[in-house]
Amino acid sequence: MMFTEDDLLPISALQHLTFCERQWGLIHLEGAWQDNVLTVEGTQLHDRAHDPDTETEVRGNVRTARGLRLRSLQLGLTGMADVVEFHAASELEAGIQLEGAPGLWQPFIVEYKRGHPKIGREDEVQLCAQALCLEEMLGVSILSSAFFYGEPRRRSDVVLDQGLRQETEALVARLHELTRAGATPPAQYAKKCNSCSLVDLCLPRATGGQRSAQRYLARAIADVVDPAPIDAGSTTSIGAEATP
Repeated sequence: MMFTEDDLLPISALQHLTFCERQWGLIHLEGAWQDNVLTVEGTQLHDRAHDPDTETEVRGNVRTARGLRLRSLQLGLTGMADVVEFHAASELEAGIQLEGAPGLWQPFIVEYKRGHPKIGREDEVQLCAQALCLEEMLGVSILSSAFFYGEPRRRSDVVLDQGLRQETEALVARLHELTRAGATPPAQYAKKCNSCSLVDLCLPRATGGQRSAQRYLARAIADVVDPAPIDAGSTTSIGAEATP
């Protein structure tokens, strides 16, 4: 199956989905967003990586491209790589030709992230999806890539092995499935909710996975504007907790 240009979904949505399906739905279906210090720091780091004044850079046997657009019609994804380095390939390595550069070159993606490596796999899945897109575009295999994390300020290499590729492709299929369904998944409270910038919109404890954030907030506003009348026959006293 090949996707059309109109079917392409952002690679960033895959990262959100891997972290939490409900977070993905709130952002990509309901259009919700709320910054916290973590998201602001991450945006600043990406802005520096995409500096338009340094889109192309040549240092010895490495040619660097910044803000490279990515696309895969096989996976139905589109996005942007922070940095793609092209390393001069040896005689034993496969590579591609670059305009104005003799020899063959092997691509190597570097994705910039704030903080430290995460416990979950959302970063690795996002990086692998970028590599799969670039492989399709260039017709070359990418065996590894790397993250540059803001706090350690050093690279962390990732081997793009078969297990990671299969996991990424399965999550891509799930992304398209949920997109076609068009419904925000229910909330499931977990410890990671506390670090999510959308926790106050998601309300994982309050909604109990039964309502979307938009419907929950709309009902809360309606109750303030037009509160329900008090039932004179109610036996619930002031200050007592009503039974659901």
